[in-house]
Amino acid sequence: MDLASLHTFIAIAEQGSFSLAGQQLHITQPAVSKRLATLEEQLGVRLFDRMGREVTLTQAGQTLLPRAYRIVNELEDSKRALSNLSGTVSGRLSLATSHHIGLRRLPPILRRFTKEHPEVVLDIRFLDSEVAYNDVLQGRCELALITLSPQHVEHLESVKVWQDDLVFVVAPEHPLSHKKQISLQDLSDYPAVFPGSQTFTSKIALNLFADAGLTPNISMHTNYMETIKMMVSIGLAWSVLPRTMLDEELVELDMPDIQLSRDLGYIVHKERTLSNAANAFMMLLSELSS
Repeated sequence: MDLASLHTFIAIAEQGSFSLAGQQLHITQPAVSKRLATLEEQLGVRLFDRMGREVTLTQAGQTLLPRAYRIVNELEDSKRALSNLSGTVSGRLSLATSHHIGLRRLPPILRRFTKEHPEVVLDIRFLDSEVAYNDVLQGRCELALITLSPQHVEHLESVKVWQDDLVFVVAPEHPLSHKKQISLQDLSDYPAVFPGSQTFTSKIALNLFADAGLTPNISMHTNYMETIKMMVSIGLAWSVLPRTMLDEELVELDMPDIQLSRDLGYIVHKERTLSNAANAFMMLLSELSS
């Protein structure tokens, strides 16, 4: 059983497709099929059922998948531990970030990091915060800079770097834009556009309404804050956005009794060896949070 075959098996399982697995691994589809066939022959079991274009794990595949993750992660962990012995900050750093942090907070950090550590190759992936949690758990990323979950996640360490204040916003011409002392009931009378229903930000805002026995009139969900801002700015709805996104296109609603915020920071796996590059990046982030 070789490492390339295990990587291929994992890629097929994650992508649900031989062609997409090939794209992820930068190899041809026939090469994907050959690697899987070799692995299945070595193990003496079929790992996937193929029905047309649909690819699903067999019971044997489902049994192998968590073990394959452990094997691959142990080998990567060992490689990092040996590489760290040199004391140099170099090599590849796999970093996940949410779109909001990546666009609005990360650029000056990356500028300084790349200047101080030019031998590090950055592999940056833009992911929803909730997806990034799973990528760090499965070992696809060493570190993720995201909106932190309000709940504890086993095996992960989360470190707050910023407090991100959230505010309710409308366009300047919205009927609520000049009203004083707006209530949650007032908001419920108008359409809203919200972050995706499974996002941490959406859950924070929805819990506020639920505690008041109210349900907001959500006309649309999207995970992209810039899209939400655009839709609010043209008068289609109200929403909740980070205060840092306020500009002349938006009006913050007058709600003095309501204070919302979310924690932004990074997560790493507690049980894995981090590269010198990851540790250097975390040290830079710690300067911001201190």
